[in-house]
Amino acid sequence: MTKVYFVRHAQSEYWKEDRTRPLTKEGMEDTEIVLEFFKDKKIDVFYCSPYKRSIDTIADTAAFFGKEIITDEDLRERESGPNSNNREMFQKRWADHSYHEDGGESIAMVQKRNIKALNKILSDNKDKQIVIGTHGTALSAILNFYDNSFGCDDFLRIIDWMPYIIELDFEGDKLIGKEEHCYREKTYGVSASGNGGK
Repeated sequence: MTKVYFVRHAQSEYWKEDRTRPLTKEGMEDTEIVLEFFKDKKIDVFYCSPYKRSIDTIADTAAFFGKEIITDEDLRERESGPNSNNREMFQKRWADHSYHEDGGESIAMVQKRNIKALNKILSDNKDKQIVIGTHGTALSAILNFYDNSFGCDDFLRIIDWMPYIIELDFEGDKLIGKEEHCYREKTYGVSASGNGGK
């Protein structure tokens, strides 16, 4: 059995350049939650979105195990267009997975590349324990792939959980178990700045 622990990043700053957004002071402090959770586990490998906030969330944990973090562009968060992250747009995208605003990606697009990356990780790491640093929409798209009842309400349930750790267990590429472990709830919700869930 292969265990994959997805770690949605801790609270991050909001600015225009999505890729380089750092964690807030609180977010940096909350990375201790991640380290404490994994300390007694046997983690073989760390993968991550190339975005700074995801890398920074698992960096101390990877260092604890003496492991490098392998980044993969296909694990990145949804590309979003201007003013695309509000409740109305969330509902549109989850109602129609092919819908996307100008300059943005649909749920289907995000799901396709994240599942492609995950399948390669599973193939390369059979029967290992894996940590993957991820994002709110990317993780939600993965969860929807394995359970198509996962939708907008489920996405909104976890939108303020930063960091958030969920375990998916696999035999080959078949999901055989799922367990939520821990999270820290923040108060952003669908933020006025238009960056909720990222």
